[in-house]
Amino acid sequence: MTDLDQFRSETRAWLEANCPPEMRKPVVNDDDVFWGGRNTRFASEAQKVWFERMRDKGWTVPDWPTQYGGGGLDPAQAKVLREEMAAISARPPLSSFGIWMLGPALLKYGTEAQKAEHLPKITAGLIRWCQGYSEPNAGSDLASLQTRAESDGDDFIITGQKIWTSYANYADWIFCLVRTDAAAKKHDGISFILFDMTSKGVSTKPILLISGKSPFCETFFDGVRVPKSHVVGTVNRGWDVAKYLLQHERAMISGLGDRSAGRPLGQIAADSIGADDQGRLDDAMLRSQIAAFEVDEAALASAAERAVDLAKAGQGHPAFSSAMKYYGTELNKRRHEILMSAGGIDALEWESDRSRGGLRPRAWLRTKANSIEGGTSEVMLGIVAKRILDLPGA
Repeated sequence: MTDLDQFRSETRAWLEANCPPEMRKPVVNDDDVFWGGRNTRFASEAQKVWFERMRDKGWTVPDWPTQYGGGGLDPAQAKVLREEMAAISARPPLSSFGIWMLGPALLKYGTEAQKAEHLPKITAGLIRWCQGYSEPNAGSDLASLQTRAESDGDDFIITGQKIWTSYANYADWIFCLVRTDAAAKKHDGISFILFDMTSKGVSTKPILLISGKSPFCETFFDGVRVPKSHVVGTVNRGWDVAKYLLQHERAMISGLGDRSAGRPLGQIAADSIGADDQGRLDDAMLRSQIAAFEVDEAALASAAERAVDLAKAGQGHPAFSSAMKYYGTELNKRRHEILMSAGGIDALEWESDRSRGGLRPRAWLRTKANSIEGGTSEVMLGIVAKRILDLPGA
């Protein structure tokens, strides 16, 4: 038995012994997701137990260095852990923009003091982060942002507005792009800075979507004082940090098309439509749509695994996350279109207890934002055309 085989055997046994049965079921609503933070609440004792066991193991972020609370696993071991968790349908113990986006940026660009201050709190679920990127007039053209940070001794004074700030009303801290040199060219003069959402002058306002629910907020900064030591990377070179973080954000969003998310579509459709005398879904056209979807779903999973392997080997293409983001979000929209078709008229229920508050149609409507947030599908295709395919005129 190789060392990796031994690790797999030990990991499988540990997961079997430590993952509660309740944490091996598909996530059905926001209460099933543990985000951490100062004001965190566990939805159940099983959720608490699962998080604490994985945290103590260092497996909330298994491939981060142990000195920051990670598991210190090498790429091969981290892949084994992902595979073994998927084999028992184990939920992630902690969901966090700190894990998915800020952490990688800090590991690459942060000072040792910044890493020591923030990374252990991320792995332990102590601080919940939000992202201050988009503005009312700076969405796809993010570099045109106008939130300004004016120098005042050892501090910056931040004034401006962000929009589509996911979960800002629940977040403890924000990682934010601000303009520190108004005279510089558009992509220059931007800095990447961290600050506490309880700072004087910070306020949020939720944005309601057509689904009737929303994670998004408007976020306002009215003379917020932030120490200059909170800048990540170099002042006026924040665009470098921003671009690197966007690669990780788009990879995260592409995970919406993950084939391990919930029950197989065929099973869900069979609940509403039933099966024919051969045990097949009793709707030939829907069967065909689901089969095509599952082929594409498997292709995305394989591409995502390859992308992780290439990135860990230092061979990843920086624009590939844009391709994955496009494919994953469009696939997730297809999944929910099929779910609506499979549910028939019952899928239109909006508020009943039977429909769990209109879970299916609200989720379907929510997916319409997937191809906008984190960069629109059109922008992603443009990046692929220009930076991967090297098409003329792109």
